[in-house]
Amino acid sequence: MKIDKFIASTGIMSRRKAIEAIRQKRITINNKPAKPNAEVKQGDVVKVGAEEIKLNKEAAVYIAYNKPKGIICTSEKIEGNIIDAVNHPASIYPVGRLDKDSEGLILLTNNGELNNRITHPDFEHEKEYVVTLNLPVRKKFLDEIQQGVELNDSKTMPCIAWPEPGTKRVFRIVLKQGLNRQIRRMCNMYRYQVVKLQRVRVMNIELGKLNSGAWRNLDENEINELLIKTNIIN
Repeated sequence: MKIDKFIASTGIMSRRKAIEAIRQKRITINNKPAKPNAEVKQGDVVKVGAEEIKLNKEAAVYIAYNKPKGIICTSEKIEGNIIDAVNHPASIYPVGRLDKDSEGLILLTNNGELNNRITHPDFEHEKEYVVTLNLPVRKKFLDEIQQGVELNDSKTMPCIAWPEPGTKRVFRIVLKQGLNRQIRRMCNMYRYQVVKLQRVRVMNIELGKLNSGAWRNLDENEINELLIKTNIIN
C-alpha cells in the first residue's frame, strides 16, 4: 500500500495532509524518511514524528449528523466541538467543515481516504445548501453568482442556484467548491446578510428529516454509492 494511502487509512490525517507531512520529512518507514511513492509492506514500522501508527482495526463508521448552529467542526478538545457533540464510541472525524454559525448535514467517518476524496477541491463533489437572506432574492444576484464572482482572494467557480418556490428570501445553491465562508461572502458582495444557512446534501447523502443535533448511520446503499462516486471502490 502506498505510504500516503496507508496513513489516511489509519484515520490520523487525510491523504493530502499525509503527502505534506512526507514532504516535510515528518514520516518515517523503519526509521528512514519516507519517499512520496514508498510502499508500506507487512512488518514495516511507520511513524509520524516519534509516534508509531498502525492501520485502524475498528469497523468502518459512516454517519450523517445534523449540526446545530454553534457547534464547531473540529476534533480539538475545545468547548462546543463536534466530536463531543456527537459522542460516538468510535474514533471518527468530520468530513470537511460547516462554520459555527451554519447548520445542517455533515458526515463523520473513520475512513481517512473517504475524508480526503470528498474534501479535496480537485474532486469537485456537490454540496447543496438552503440560504435565507434578510432581503428578497434578486434574479440578477442568482444569475451572477452562478457565473462565478470575484472575492477578495479568489474567484468562485460556476455553480447552480435557484429561488425556493413559495418564498421571497430563500434560495438553494449547489457548490463544487469550499472556500472559507464562501456563501456568506458571495451574499455580502451583493449587500445581503445571511439569516440562516443550512446544508441539506453532500453528494448522494441527504439531510432529510434528521432532527437538529441528531445523527444516523448511513445505510448500505448510501455507503456503496458514496464509495463508488469517490472512486474508492469500482
